[in-house]
Amino acid sequence: MRRAAEYTLPAMHRRTFCRLPLAALPAWSQDDTGAPAAAAERWKDLRFGMFIQWGPVSVVGTEISWSRAGNVPVEIYDNLYRIFKPVKFNPDEWVQLAKDAGMQYLVFTCKHHDGFCNFDSKLTDYKITSSRSPYGKDIVGQIADACHRGGIDWGVYYSQPDWHHPDYRNGAAHARYIEYLHGQVRELATNYGKTGMWFFDGLGGTAADWDAPRLIRTMRQLQPGLVINDRAGIPADYDTPEQEIGTFQNKRAWETCATVGQQWAYSPDDVLRPIEECLRGLVCCAIGDGNLLFNVGPRPDGLIEESHAARLREMGEFLKKYGESIYATRGGPFIAPDEKKRPVSEEHFALAEGRWWGGSTYKGDPIYLHILRWPAETVALPAITRRIVRHSVLTGGGAAVKQCATGIAVSVPAAHRHAVDTIVKLQLDGPAAGVPTTRPG
Repeated sequence: MRRAAEYTLPAMHRRTFCRLPLAALPAWSQDDTGAPAAAAERWKDLRFGMFIQWGPVSVVGTEISWSRAGNVPVEIYDNLYRIFKPVKFNPDEWVQLAKDAGMQYLVFTCKHHDGFCNFDSKLTDYKITSSRSPYGKDIVGQIADACHRGGIDWGVYYSQPDWHHPDYRNGAAHARYIEYLHGQVRELATNYGKTGMWFFDGLGGTAADWDAPRLIRTMRQLQPGLVINDRAGIPADYDTPEQEIGTFQNKRAWETCATVGQQWAYSPDDVLRPIEECLRGLVCCAIGDGNLLFNVGPRPDGLIEESHAARLREMGEFLKKYGESIYATRGGPFIAPDEKKRPVSEEHFALAEGRWWGGSTYKGDPIYLHILRWPAETVALPAITRRIVRHSVLTGGGAAVKQCATGIAVSVPAAHRHAVDTIVKLQLDGPAAGVPTTRPG
């Protein structure tokens, strides 16, 4: 993952790199046809996923990869796998927690920037199944199998940068590294069953750095329904704002990746986001027509901290009650005024201010208003051609809804407003998909 907005490698990780000219690469088409429309739409339907960043670094409780040669000397960091033995790791428990949280897919760090492989790659011995590893079992295989058993979608995180590999960005030798990378991606796309999504993390590298078009073409052949992110130097299928919520975007899929605490990997002193912030982050993704990939970092023994697990279960309780307004919905058609995008450097998801009140989702005939704050006693909406035939407040209580030729006015008594998200369901006389989305001035 990125650290703040920085894409530059720390000095201890830089190597001289002679960029390969395109003419030196095998012939390939620079056009990516993208995932099948049905697969992309199904991924959007899922809306909420679990991100897990884990590996030998959990033994020392520092940040994955970024603490290599920083907090932890290289010779120590690179040998942590020799003492990493997660004796309490149970992938079925992780999958059950994801389901309890209302998450519908899981993405796991198969290899991060530090180069360590949590899978049984045949191309390196720097892996969990090495003879030097006291654990010795394929972690990726176990998690993928648990996802398939548990009925949630399995997804791969794979870092193209590899600060452990001698050929990575090492002049002309980088061409060998590209083949190594392609070989590992082929292993992951071949050996672990159906894969729903793929999260590259290229730290700003270009398509030529990874021979990405050839790579992605191969991936689409091996996993025809795969949805791929935008971090391999080409747009692929979806955008990936990190630790921030994007503004409304329904012409291209997107997914916020964020941490439930302050660190991606395990930290014994991690500080959790308040439940209100977690829920508002999820809702703001949905009203913006995006997904949320929410990260936890398990302990070195394989357990997820109970405080983190409890926070996720709280989100699941909310979704049990109000999930109809999140899952399989699309953002819109009402966009609140004064929406904003948060800078990456800020630690918390802050709500917009001014006239911003939240936003809406829709599915079939209903529109769901998600009112996250009340800048006035009434939420004013533009006029629509569809007629509102009835309304209700999913979160409890009642609302007054007035529709006329010039607009719609919605108000909820203060006593009936939910502490996080007041959800008003507007039942239309026909499909909400036909209602135009307009940005307020």
